[in-house]
Amino acid sequence: MGRQHAYLGIDVGSISTKGVIIDKQNNILASAYIWTQGDPIGAVKKLVALLEKQFDKQQYKVVATGTTGSARKLVGVIVGATMVKNEITAHAVGTTTFYPEVRTILEIGGQDSKIILVENGVAVDYAMNTLCAAGTGAFLSSQAKRLGIEVEDIGEYALKSKHPTQIAARCTVFAESDLVHKIQMGHPREDIIAGVCNAVAANYMNNVGKGKKIASPVVFQGGVSKNKGVVAAFEKLLGCDVIVDQNGHLMGALGAAILARRSNKRQEFDFAMEEMEFYTREASCGRCPNNCEIICVFRDGKLIDSWGNRCERGEVKR
Repeated sequence: MGRQHAYLGIDVGSISTKGVIIDKQNNILASAYIWTQGDPIGAVKKLVALLEKQFDKQQYKVVATGTTGSARKLVGVIVGATMVKNEITAHAVGTTTFYPEVRTILEIGGQDSKIILVENGVAVDYAMNTLCAAGTGAFLSSQAKRLGIEVEDIGEYALKSKHPTQIAARCTVFAESDLVHKIQMGHPREDIIAGVCNAVAANYMNNVGKGKKIASPVVFQGGVSKNKGVVAAFEKLLGCDVIVDQNGHLMGALGAAILARRSNKRQEFDFAMEEMEFYTREASCGRCPNNCEIICVFRDGKLIDSWGNRCERGEVKR
């Protein structure tokens, strides 16, 4: 009897890189969450090595791979993905698979945030925010550093507050300026931290959720969903319970893996990426007025893919 089939999903964002391997029943066989650190290729190589250590190659083999996130196309080429999908689709598929009744998906990552509205298991509307950092994990991280605490401890501090400090939530600049002012006025640390969590939720609703009809059940995911203070702030704002899955920070990767499983395309994944050398080069076409900037991806010195050309003149032959 041969090895059972497994499916790999990778979600590469500007701040973090996530990966999961699932079986046919969507059970997680291996998972990893690391920082991208401005190097998506290096992060994916590290991620694959971490997944390999957890993965039982004697019992399973990865037969399809899905990628999502801001670097999905680049990473898809590197890992030989059989499915490449945008974050909205991946998060919607992942969430509706585990929560079929979900109506609203809130997602806050390190640099951006999104909202997805669902009807009958299908995403019908969405919005993204990539302009203001006041409603993201990066804002929480920078304020934790300013207050001298670990970002992982923000939630616990916030829940201790009896009178959260009002923090301006319009944008990062105003929020940071207001926070410094409140510190200098002598507001207790836990009240300031609770105010920061409330500001994140308020900024999200005023920007990403503006004009959207929020319906329950609500699922909150992304790295910030692990912050109990922000969860409590959303529950107060929305007037309903907010579901946080223990694997909510991996939901994009789970969605990518599920999409790869559902696809008919099959290609066995090779974990030996650490031994391969990947790099990219930018080339300017100059063969017509478009002057396209073309990205070329190389593996061990050989061109494996390219994109960016708007016509056949800019095609780069392998």
